[in-house]
Amino acid sequence: MEIGIVGLPKSGKTTVFNALSRGSADISPFSASTAKPNLGVAKVPDPRLKILVDIFNPRRTVPAEVRYIDFPGTPEGLTRSQGITGEFLNLLQRTDALLHVVRAFPNPSVPHVEGNVDPHRDLVSMDMELAFADLAILERRVERLGSELKSAKASEREAKQREHAILDRIKGELGREMPIREQQLSAEGAKLLENFQFLTAKPMLIVWNIGEEDVPQAAELEEKLRGQYARPGVEVAALCGKLEMELAEMEEGEEAEFRKAMGPGESGLSRGIRLSYALLGLISFFTVGPDEVKAWTIPCNTPAVRAAGKIHSDIERGFIRAEVISFDDMARCGSLAEARKKGLLRLEGKTYQVQDGDVITFLFNV
Repeated sequence: MEIGIVGLPKSGKTTVFNALSRGSADISPFSASTAKPNLGVAKVPDPRLKILVDIFNPRRTVPAEVRYIDFPGTPEGLTRSQGITGEFLNLLQRTDALLHVVRAFPNPSVPHVEGNVDPHRDLVSMDMELAFADLAILERRVERLGSELKSAKASEREAKQREHAILDRIKGELGREMPIREQQLSAEGAKLLENFQFLTAKPMLIVWNIGEEDVPQAAELEEKLRGQYARPGVEVAALCGKLEMELAEMEEGEEAEFRKAMGPGESGLSRGIRLSYALLGLISFFTVGPDEVKAWTIPCNTPAVRAAGKIHSDIERGFIRAEVISFDDMARCGSLAEARKKGLLRLEGKTYQVQDGDVITFLFNV
């Protein structure tokens, strides 16, 4: 899973990046001029992995990972309706989801680019820029299709006309400030859009970056914001990026003590990943053994044969069946031998839909 972090200058997005990835990227106001993205990988916290490690005592443990890309200072012209283009657009299009950091903290030493702190205004500004980027692509494609239709062969005309109509309708809705993720698309329209990687079609996690003084009211604020801004494909979290970054820099035991004393609750890293998984409809399954215990991330409702392909294409190609046990049953049994003795290991075929927490051994022949 790859998540792109966006936000207006001085929103604290790199601070949030450091909190989520336990990174140490430069957060000084001048660092944005480097125009290079910060890359970070976060190990997905999953207490189930520790229990499986205790059972199998493997030589290697591999948690699932989330890759974060913190985009550099917003390109010149952003919030002035010039859109996102070039390298920024290409990088953003390759992400699975967007994380939009919205500044809600006061700090006179870091003046806001617009002169005052107004989270709603900033949220609307970034939404507009994402929409402008999509509109530019749609307009070019619709215009090109219009030209191609003039000389299209009869066998090509119907398909081009359908594509033209679908894209023109999407463009119209986007122009009326409805992001693509909220539009009611037909199966044909959804399939067509897979080739474009539109930014407003991507799931988005809005992070309301609050000041330390607002941390005690974070849960209450988040509930209010969720009612205001949460929509299909959009989730909201309120956290203090500065505090989360400082906590992420501590040793694990020290961080746990501080969280218990100060009460910020679940870590920013854990919450960011949990909400991102929910937004993208992702689950985890496990493969186990004396060599390795590993967590794998897949979409919900993935059939067993496709889950096998996540490990290796040969396993998918030569799939015979999957030996499956739920994590809860595995934890209670304490060993595969005991699970087999109790009849809790199931044999499933290609179409079995893998469930969150399944422990699977794939049987294959190539």
